[in-house]
Amino acid sequence: MTNSYQNPRIDQPTQAGNAEHGRVVVDRPKLLWVVAMLMGTLGALWLATPGAIVAFLVFTATTLCLGHSLGMHRRLIHRSFECPRWLEYTLVHLGTLVGLAGPLGMLRTHDTRDWAQRQRRCHPYYSHRSRWHQDLFWQLCCRLELARPPEITVEPAIAQDPVYRWMERHWMAQQLPWAALLFVAGGLPWVLWGICARVTVSIVGHWLIGYFAHGEPGDHWTVRDAAVQGRNVSWTSLLTMGECWHNNHHAFPGSARLGLYAGQWDPGWSVLAGLHRAGLVWNIVLPAQLPERPELQAIRPFETGRGPAALGQQVQS
Repeated sequence: MTNSYQNPRIDQPTQAGNAEHGRVVVDRPKLLWVVAMLMGTLGALWLATPGAIVAFLVFTATTLCLGHSLGMHRRLIHRSFECPRWLEYTLVHLGTLVGLAGPLGMLRTHDTRDWAQRQRRCHPYYSHRSRWHQDLFWQLCCRLELARPPEITVEPAIAQDPVYRWMERHWMAQQLPWAALLFVAGGLPWVLWGICARVTVSIVGHWLIGYFAHGEPGDHWTVRDAAVQGRNVSWTSLLTMGECWHNNHHAFPGSARLGLYAGQWDPGWSVLAGLHRAGLVWNIVLPAQLPERPELQAIRPFETGRGPAALGQQVQS
């Protein structure tokens, strides 16, 4: 069965590329970046202060929730809600501060990975089927060069946007103004905790969710004939700001709400709903507004009273 999900950035048909054959190579800038952050984190442990740890917790929660989850993932990549341009820039900037890549790099990496996981077979780099230590090194310090990659065309509104182009060129350097502010507020411990430790925890946490949230079918949905299925990793809902509900996300990629069922805590959605009530976001996409996918199959009946909480409901105002 052909996967009916259409990503407008990837030329159709998806069979034009091959997701299985390629080679993993060390990405030297990524490697140096990770090593620098790890060394700074060791220094942070040596110079820990209560204020620095509080700064780390607040800054980490802000960049993961507002930045990575809302800005990079739900807005920039999936366009699952609309907002003023200034707010989009702010959210995406905070997402860049997570330390994974610039906005265009994140978009291309995400779209290629999702495309590969929807094919019948894909490389272990995308399926996370290697041993944990190898997968950790691959994801943090390497890149996959496919022999026949898909053609990804980023829409001009993003690819030619001067703000995004600047963010992409200087995604690492964007930490520096914040480092200066942290230094003024609390000295070197605040810098090491607010920048190095935060980035290290964020990128390792991003890998951890990717590793545990992909595999064999589980939870509520399966995408037939897809090489990789999504899993929900419930114990990380707060740490990931709702990004852990990956089985739901594989089923409904364009949904702005990731925690779709009763008991699935989605902090990112709570913040988004608050922004909607404040009039700052609109046209929020939920699963009922997405095209039907014949390959999407429910694999487990729901318990009484614990069915879909958000598949079709309107956003509460």
